[in-house]
Amino acid sequence: MGAEGRQHVLLVGLQVTDEASYARYRAGMMPILLSHGGAFGHDFVVARVLKGDERINRVFTLLFPDRAARERFFADPQYRAVRAELFEPAVAATFILGELEATAG
Repeated sequence: MGAEGRQHVLLVGLQVTDEASYARYRAGMMPILLSHGGAFGHDFVVARVLKGDERINRVFTLLFPDRAARERFFADPQYRAVRAELFEPAVAATFILGELEATAG
């Protein structure tokens, strides 16, 4: 992935309120994510929150070759259009739970 087998990892929690629209968002954004070298790592639907914000019902990791690729992805006009149309109506809250540079693989 990134330099010397490193990757930039973003840990995200969401409060998804419209599963159907969120699924359309994921389908629409996937080609854009891939074009920036990004991918989903782990992806969880949360049944119960034991500690933290109880609104979180989805947790996933996004993987990028480096932080610059992440920034290009989120600034991409095509991504921003898909986000505005499908993500924003489907998600009530977004939580960046962490980010790190990790060994790929």
